[in-house]
Amino acid sequence: MTHYAVGLMSGTSLDGVDAALVEISGVNLETKVRLIDFLTIPFLPKMKKQIEKSLSIEESSNALLCSLNVELGEVFGEAVLEICKKNNLDSSTLLFVASHGQTIFHMPNGLDGFVPSTLQLGESSVIAERTKTTVISDFRYRDMAVGGQGAPIVPYSELVLYQDAKVTRILQNIGGIGNATILPSGGETDTLAFDTGPGNMIIDELCRHFYQVEYDDEGNFARQGMVNEEVLESLMAHPYIQKKAPKTTGREDFGKEYTANLLKKYQLSANDWIRTATMFTAKSIAETIAPFAKGKTELIIGGGGSYNKVLIVMLKELLPEMTVKTQEDLGYSSEAKEAIAMAILGNQTYHRLPSNVPSATGAFREVILGKVTYYS
Repeated sequence: MTHYAVGLMSGTSLDGVDAALVEISGVNLETKVRLIDFLTIPFLPKMKKQIEKSLSIEESSNALLCSLNVELGEVFGEAVLEICKKNNLDSSTLLFVASHGQTIFHMPNGLDGFVPSTLQLGESSVIAERTKTTVISDFRYRDMAVGGQGAPIVPYSELVLYQDAKVTRILQNIGGIGNATILPSGGETDTLAFDTGPGNMIIDELCRHFYQVEYDDEGNFARQGMVNEEVLESLMAHPYIQKKAPKTTGREDFGKEYTANLLKKYQLSANDWIRTATMFTAKSIAETIAPFAKGKTELIIGGGGSYNKVLIVMLKELLPEMTVKTQEDLGYSSEAKEAIAMAILGNQTYHRLPSNVPSATGAFREVILGKVTYYS
């Protein structure tokens, strides 16, 4: 039986809330999903500033986190109502809403005496009350409870949507952080997934610093610059790039503070900085995924970085043995990919079925992800 559901995603780029309205049926690898509509509600400047403040150990506070949890819940609920209204659908008729939440901090290996843990905000009770339907949220913790890193969590959805019997597919998402999923040909489910390193995060921060814009549109700034090989070599020496998969990272390694320190250490022109950072993203991806190419291999790129033409050219040059495609080449949406993934995870949880991939996260068994908030 086919149902309607909404997947919500708010990623490390802090662009806003992505909402995907889907038609979904079936379970496990027989799940069928069709995108009906997609929209993004940008964060208002005040909200974005509050989120950025909450990410800083120095600036955040208990009161801010408590308030932001509810405020984000309101924004997520609004996104559901808006996409339903746009499609003449009553939100109460949705089978469920699946919300990832806004990641504030993620430390899968612990930090300075603190235990492994993660924090995503966006109160599910608020979303349920506003939308009058079941909400499934907080997907990462269940995997961490069984020894996993709680990331990446999208590989299960990628198995459902992209696995091919004859071709090895490497799905590379380039959001704030870059993450890859290796889908072997032949129907194997023992997939591997990991964060490759920075995606757009450093590039975006440099664009804000030099040009007061949010991102490098189509790579136009990078196109005018030159790669500084000395700086690039230093960037590639980052400890995270040298780690073996499975591994996961975030703003803790490559965020605003990291970029600020780079700007103090090296003196480059604006466009040289942006091109060098773009090459850092491309090279960290290429060197990490190259060993997984087996036989005929397709690299499928999604996320905001797929619209950066300079970055795509760099990847094609660094990985000549792979066929490089975008989500759009396969008939999917780069922007909607992760929100759709949330809907697929939510569907598994709704039917009390597991959706983590232990070979990707390091968990010692499969578990049902997320927490369920019922509307009554």
